Amino acid sequence: MKELVEVIAKALVDNPSEVVVTEKTEGRNIVIELHVAPSDMGKVIGKQGRIAKAIRAVVKAASTRENIKVDVEIV
Repeated sequence: MKELVEVIAKALVDNPSEVVVTEKTEGRNIVIELHVAPSDMGKVIGKQGRIAKAIRAVVKAASTRENIKVDVEIV
């Protein structure tokens, strides 16, 4: 899941070298934290959070195949 979020985020931002994705496992739950440059924050979140919701929807769809719960946090 970490790689999926990283690929999506790097395609959206102007500074792909500053994209950092960390993954924390807590039992069957996984928390993925996405860190981007402050200037790219708006591109990752989108108008009214639409891009952030889309990223979360794609990750949720991929995680249901593996029977795990994944939360994506944009930091």
